Amino acid sequence: MKKIIARSLTRFALLAAVLGLASCTTSKPARGNYSTQFDPPAQQPSNPSAVKVKISTVAQRLYVMEGNRVLLATPCSVGKPGDATPAGMHRIQSKLANRRRQSQPGAGYPMTYWMSFYSPAYGMHWGFVKPYPCTHGCVRLPIKSAKKIFDMVSVGTPVHVAASHPEDATVGKTLPILDDTTLPDPPMSYMLSPQVFTDAAQGRFYTY
Repeated sequence: MKKIIARSLTRFALLAAVLGLASCTTSKPARGNYSTQFDPPAQQPSNPSAVKVKISTVAQRLYVMEGNRVLLATPCSVGKPGDATPAGMHRIQSKLANRRRQSQPGAGYPMTYWMSFYSPAYGMHWGFVKPYPCTHGCVRLPIKSAKKIFDMVSVGTPVHVAASHPEDATVGKTLPILDDTTLPDPPMSYMLSPQVFTDAAQGRFYTY
């Protein structure tokens, strides 16, 4: 009888452990390959005036180049159908590290490390990155990528936006797929505070 009771208790304990593990697994959102963890290696240009940027809208990749040398490569998010990122040859028109959205909806939302390249409304900046086109035409970048790119480019730097670039088949293939879809939204009190820019200067975003 004691052996039967012992076996029953053991089975109950194992079942409880399995259920407990299942509960822990499903109680938390699935962790994605978040852009906040991505830190691209970067090489400094020998001739800063020769720097150019290439953006591939199909692969959602951005490359900072000097001649044929890739200085930095990063995943990005581009404009969705109907709001496509403008294709063609452009130049960086302005830079503002601590920029906020001016228009509604979302006025005051941070657009950190802003680099406009097509009229005042289109630019590269920090933003949540997803593995599919999801923006209104801007190019969203991981926070560490945005900071490094901002320091590498200048007003006048060429920006070539195209469906694809040769680098997609080489360094582009080595980049991870980033997905901030399940990244919890920080409180608006943080997003509207100066702390968001203080953190960005250190290559950080919130507590992630």
